[in-house]
Amino acid sequence: MRKEHRPVYVTRSKRWLDKKYADHFLVPHFDAVGEGCGFENPYCIDVIGSPIELGKHVQIVGMSDNRVRLTAWGVGQGLGRIRIGDYTVINPGARITSGCSIEIGRNALFAANVSITDADSHGLYDRVHDPGGYAPVVIGDNVWLAEGVCVLKGVTIGKNTVVGARSLVVNDLPDHCVAAGNPARVIRELDPNATYYSRSDVMADQSYLDRLYELESYLTQENTLLGFLRYLLFPKRGD
Repeated sequence: MRKEHRPVYVTRSKRWLDKKYADHFLVPHFDAVGEGCGFENPYCIDVIGSPIELGKHVQIVGMSDNRVRLTAWGVGQGLGRIRIGDYTVINPGARITSGCSIEIGRNALFAANVSITDADSHGLYDRVHDPGGYAPVVIGDNVWLAEGVCVLKGVTIGKNTVVGARSLVVNDLPDHCVAAGNPARVIRELDPNATYYSRSDVMADQSYLDRLYELESYLTQENTLLGFLRYLLFPKRGD
C-alpha cells in the first residue's frame, strides 16, 4: 500500500469501534487506566495478571502478527507489578513481563519488539520450583527504546536516555545519553540543559491536535468507499 485509501469516516469509525472493544474487553483487565488512553487494534493486546496500571494518555498499538503482551505474574507475595506513566507509547510486539516490579516513567517511547523483564523465571539448577533471580526495573521519564531493545532485571535507565536498536541492557544507564550495544554502553552524552520536546507537549496543544485532525480530512478528501472496496478486491500497480 502506497497511500491511505479509506475515506476519513471509515478510519474514524474504526477508531470508534476499537475504543468500544477496548472499553468492554480490554480495560477491565487493568487495575487502573488514566483518561485519554488509546488502544489501536485492542484485540491484539494481551493483559495477564495483576496489578497492571496505565497513566493518562498512554497509547498502545497491537498488530495481528505482532501482539503486545503485558504480564504481571509475581515471584513472591506482593510481587509482580507494572506501572506505565502518562503519555507513554508502546508499539507492536512489546513484551513487558514482571515478577517483581517494573516502573515506566512519563513520555516513554517503545519501538516495536521491545522486551522488558525483571525476573529470570527459572533457577540455574532447579528449573521447576525456583523462580531464579529478580530485581526491580525502572525506566525514567522520556526514555526512548529503539526496536528490539531488551532490558533485563535490576536495570535503571535515566531520564531522556535513548537506547539503540537491538541493544541488551543489563546495567544501569545514566540520564541524558545515547547507549547501544550488547551489553549496552554509553556512546554519546546529551545536553542536560537542552529543551526536550515530548508527547505530553503535543497532547497539551489542542490547536496542534486540531490541525492534525484537519490534515487527516484534507489528505483523504478524495477517497471514496467504492474506491476503497476496489483497492481491497482488485488492487493494481501504484496502490
